[in-house]
Amino acid sequence: MASGDVVRIAVYEEPDLLLEVKLSDAGTISYPFLGEVEVAGMTVGQLESRIIDGLKGDYLVDPKVTASVLEYRPFYIHGEVESPGGFQYSPGLTLRKAIALAGGFTERASRSKMYVIRDGVTTDNDKGRQIRLSEELLPGDIVSIEQSFF
Repeated sequence: MASGDVVRIAVYEEPDLLLEVKLSDAGTISYPFLGEVEVAGMTVGQLESRIIDGLKGDYLVDPKVTASVLEYRPFYIHGEVESPGGFQYSPGLTLRKAIALAGGFTERASRSKMYVIRDGVTTDNDKGRQIRLSEELLPGDIVSIEQSFF
């Protein structure tokens, strides 16, 4: 999870502890009884464990917590696609599907010069890492499709 994701946390039979919130730029949420909780980089399972550990004992005997990501932050695609821009991410999204969402390749698009800059990952160049059509994208990815020169 990262900044911009919308997260839902529920505690069984505790309606006052239901929370649906967009993660702040700091990657934190404000949760009842626990205050500010840093969740950036956590998996859903890790978040559930963190909430259980925080509530267990002082507040509840045996809390049953479920967490889920309701909405992921968008990914971006630019360059030689028909409709560049930001698009809603969904799990299982491949580069091929992302290009389809962006209206497909333009006439001048290269099928081999495609790059991704991953959220939070530094690369040796400004273009990012070269990517294949079958590779999965992640929320927050920035994809560049270059021109073909032939």
